[in-house]
Amino acid sequence: MPEASTGDDRAHALALVSKYGACATAFQTLEPGFRYFWCANGEACVAYVDTGSAWVAAGEPIAAPGCAAGAVDEFLAAARSAGKRACFFGTEQPLATAQCESLRALGIGEQPIWDPRTWRESLAGHRSLREQLRRARAKGVRVRELTAEELEVPEQRERVRRLSERWQAAHAMAKMGFLVQVEPFVCAAQRRTFVAERAGELVGLASAIPVPARGGWFLEDLLRDPLAPNGTGELLVHSLMQWASDAECSWLTLGLAPLAGRLPWLLRWVRACSSPLYDFGGLRAYKAKFRPSSWQSAYLCYPPTQSALLTLVDTLSAFACGSLLGFGLATLSRSRSLLRARSFAAQLGPWALLGPIWATIAAAGYASLAACTAAISNVSNSITPRSRSAPRVIGS
Repeated sequence: MPEASTGDDRAHALALVSKYGACATAFQTLEPGFRYFWCANGEACVAYVDTGSAWVAAGEPIAAPGCAAGAVDEFLAAARSAGKRACFFGTEQPLATAQCESLRALGIGEQPIWDPRTWRESLAGHRSLREQLRRARAKGVRVRELTAEELEVPEQRERVRRLSERWQAAHAMAKMGFLVQVEPFVCAAQRRTFVAERAGELVGLASAIPVPARGGWFLEDLLRDPLAPNGTGELLVHSLMQWASDAECSWLTLGLAPLAGRLPWLLRWVRACSSPLYDFGGLRAYKAKFRPSSWQSAYLCYPPTQSALLTLVDTLSAFACGSLLGFGLATLSRSRSLLRARSFAAQLGPWALLGPIWATIAAAGYASLAACTAAISNVSNSITPRSRSAPRVIGS
């Protein structure tokens, strides 16, 4: 069984990500909490978290061209040997093994894609967005880029930490892990960090990480003080887009809009049941307001012999740091009103998978263990989608 990752592991992973990282999640795997499964050829690895019963990988294998299928094979075999289930969350295409056996590919949402070089032209025809930018500026909000050296200054780190705490305190849910943790200081030299300030106070932050194999960027964190003027988040996104345009970047994403696009019936049910708690349509609409060039599907891939429902539970456990029940109790202790979560649905941030976790907790509360076991046996085949040969891209 692989050991917990070390500094040397992360240095090696950084080298691979810098050469082969094409998935939007690739650079996130350098953040705390991930383990690395190293493939035999040394030119591929799989970053994952161990939930106790499963290895949940972040995105696709980080591998040299032609090595990804072999990495999938080795990872699944190692998981089986360790007595674990395994899956790949957030892949941008269905995956296959070296034996050309397609994994099941469950659509979990879509991520918007921009070509920042067309941003100024797009903004010129977007009156409502320009008005949002005008409002923020009229209220004295100014955006500037922070250098890596500035992020190392203790006073600046403290300002960012306090902003993150205020942002998290405004949400009714407990902190989450896996691909939605807030880590703006990891690999600061490789990031691009923009801050929104008003009268010297920090009221917002945008932190973008590279997608090296695409020469692109992923806006990983967008934090806004609850008392910041309207348009602060939009002004941060605009500043990042302008910077990327000036840098001749041709690919940028704001990350996954979960439970958007074509979904199997179970996830459509989860989306409907979660609507009082989280407005997934609102989150997608927030990202869509910036008029992306296209939408790219994202998948949860897992072996055909594995239960789809158990795979979903494994994935949610990864986001809940291993314990759905613990996450639910922590969230209940923070929440003053379940309806509070809905008011933050339009905010771009790491809490986007709250709804499925709540739905899973609720389902567990209404069914006995025996009933859940029977449901898994009866339902898993009906929710298993057919494998697809290529990701679906939807025009704006």
